[in-house]
Parts: sequence; C-alpha cells; structure tokens
Amino acid sequence: MLTPRALLLLLLAAPLIAAGTWFAPLQWLAVVVMVLCGIVFLLDRRLAGGVKRFEVERIHDNRLSLGAENPIRVTVYNRERTRVAFWVRDEAPEQFKISTRLLEGEVAPRQMWEGGYHVRPLRRGDYAFGNLVLRWRGPLGLVIRQGTVPAAAPVKVYPNLLDIRRYDLLLRQNRLQEMGLRHARMFGEGNEYERLREYSPDDEYRRINWKATARRNRPITVEYQTERSQNVFVVLDTGRMMQSPVADIAKLDYVINAALLLAYVATGKGDKIGMLTFADAIGSYVSPKQGRGQFYKMLELLYRVEPEPVEPNYRLALSYLSLKHRKRSLVVIFTDLSGGLGVDALISHVTALGRTSLPLVVTISDPDIFAAAHQTPDSSLSTYQRAAAVQLLEDRKLALDNLSRHGVLTLDVPANQLSLAVIDRYLALKGRGML
Repeated sequence: MLTPRALLLLLLAAPLIAAGTWFAPLQWLAVVVMVLCGIVFLLDRRLAGGVKRFEVERIHDNRLSLGAENPIRVTVYNRERTRVAFWVRDEAPEQFKISTRLLEGEVAPRQMWEGGYHVRPLRRGDYAFGNLVLRWRGPLGLVIRQGTVPAAAPVKVYPNLLDIRRYDLLLRQNRLQEMGLRHARMFGEGNEYERLREYSPDDEYRRINWKATARRNRPITVEYQTERSQNVFVVLDTGRMMQSPVADIAKLDYVINAALLLAYVATGKGDKIGMLTFADAIGSYVSPKQGRGQFYKMLELLYRVEPEPVEPNYRLALSYLSLKHRKRSLVVIFTDLSGGLGVDALISHVTALGRTSLPLVVTISDPDIFAAAHQTPDSSLSTYQRAAAVQLLEDRKLALDNLSRHGVLTLDVPANQLSLAVIDRYLALKGRGML
C-alpha cells in the first residue's frame, strides 16, 4: 500500500507525460522517473521488513467481568534497529462493546510499546479473540506493509469480578466508604469483643471497662464486633421476568453480580453463605458453609445459570428451602415483582419464612419504565406506553407495600446500584444484630 507521499512522488511524472505530446523524449524521461519511483518503493518495502520484525502480544485476565470495562493491553516489540510507526487492530469478539478497534503508536529500535483499550461484555459465556492485524510504515514513508499475528484465544466472561477486586483493595486500605458503603465499619455494635480504646464523649457509659480504666488511670471503652458464623442464604429467581434487559444487560446478570459480591463479603465476615436457584423447578442448591472456597463454588455454578421462559414457583422454592435448611438465616430473595398470582404466592410463603428467618426481598427498578411513566405523551403510542408504565409502577408499589405490611424487608433499587445497596443492607442488618 502506497502512502500519500508516494503518490505525490508519482505525480512528478505527470507533467513530463503531458509535455511528451509535444516533445517525445520527455515521455522517455517520464518512464525513467516512474521506474526510479518503483525501485525506491521496493527498497522502502524491503527496509520495512516483514511482520516477524515485531513481537505482538495481547494481555488480559483469564476471566473477563460481565458489564464491566475490562482492560485489554497490547504490546509491540521492535526487533529491528530502526524506529517504526504502526497501527494494530485487534479482533475482539463482536458481541463485546469495544472502546476502540484501532491502536496507533511508534516504537523505538529494540524497545517495547504498550497500548490498550477496554471491552464490555454484555452476556456471560465462552467467547474467542481473533488475530492481531498489524500495519507499519517503511523508513522512507512511502509504503505501508500489513501482516497478521496469530493470536486467536478463547476467553470466558464471568460475573463481575472487578467489583470484588476493588472491594478487596479498599478493604485492605480501610477505605470502603469510597465504594459508597455507609456501614463499612461497625465498631461498637454487636456482642463479640473487638478491642479496647480510649473513651470518647460519644461513647455510652455502659461500654466503659472499669478494670482497664483503673489500670491505666484514664477512661477505657470496650468495642464489640458483629457476630460471626451466622447464616446468609441467597435465593435467585431465574424465571422469565429476569431475562428482561436493563441497559443491555439482563436483570439476572445484575442479580448474579450482587449475589456474588454478597457471598464474598459474607465469607470475609466469617458468615456461612448458601444459595438456591429456581424457576418453575429447583435449579441448584448449595448448603451454607464458610470460607472462600464456598464463594468460588458459587461462582462456577452461577457462571452457567441462564433465565428460563417460565413463571417462578415461589411455593416450591421456599418450601424446599425450609425443608433443607432449618436454622435462622438472612434469606436474600432476588426476584422481579410483575404482579399477579405469583406475587400473592411470594407474599404468602415469605411471610411464613419470616417466622424462623429474616427474609429480604430484593428487586430491580427499571429506569426505562419510570421514564415512560413520566413522559409527556405526543402521540397515541406514547399515551398507551405511559398508561402501561404507570400501571406497572403501581402494581410494583402495591406488591412492595404488601410485603412491608407483612413484616418482610424489601429493597428496590436501580440496576447500577444493586450490588452496593445489597451489601450495605447486609452490613446494617448484621450491625443491628438482626440476623
């Protein structure tokens, strides 16, 4: 491929060809110019070298995270002794949202260049990257060569693990509030001893340790931490309403992200975490256990969970849970409240579950429905859309109010706030000793 500079060089022969109609020897001179240009082009092509002059590599995590901006790094190493400008195009899976497909750079002799872009997968599953296509300019700037670097490789898209890594990092730095968690630290709550510290004016008098105060000759307060080894159960509805998308991602995938972050935080707090998935039948059941191994077990199971085009059977799921697990637990039920007989069954069986456990019903509010309900109609279609959206919101509010009247805890938040809202509620309930 010729560059604009090469085309301008070829244009030098054009006036000679035109003048050759009056003076024939100029035509031969034009031929000589074109031949010389061809020789220079071939020389530049040869000096540019082949694709083997480069070492090109794609670097990314083995597990990409669903709905997150996953960084993909591309490195280019120049084996030759000349500086070279290049473009590299990565063949990322078409199903991903990609920040850019073409990277441009310049690499010095015997040096490495590094660039990158981001991909945002919209569904879990198995995918594959293709090859890397490289173009580079010759040292004279006259030709552009192209080569393909074999780099095809499979990649798996898992639920969002980047949020878990961020949580881990901020936890080690004692900066969890930066994630938006209001109940990140709960010293002074609970019944298990945590530590002694100096008294502050906001402390309760009953927290003063009089023996330690006498030894140190200054007021000393006892801090308590929340109890450990409590039971947390995640119940996931995988019925038809959970396959509806919010901002290109299915509700079930938002729920899975939230459930996994809850599992990670709960195991880190020393609690036992269990899981049940269901639609019109029981999908998978994991009995509550402690430790990170339980989290990874849930991760592998949820990687394969898909929504089913059926109505959820709340009676079957909650009866099965009551039969399999009789200890008091925080039961977090992720579902969608679409009205009808299903909601009546949910209210009935969650109320019964509340006699022995602490149920929390978590739902995702859809911003598109909210926007449709508050739009100003300008056609018959928008009028019908608004009426339908208003009815959906009213049915949803009625269902949530019914659950609250029966003493059931509820949490209804937008999809992009779901994970943090669930963690915050878990920490608040644990801090108040309600588990």
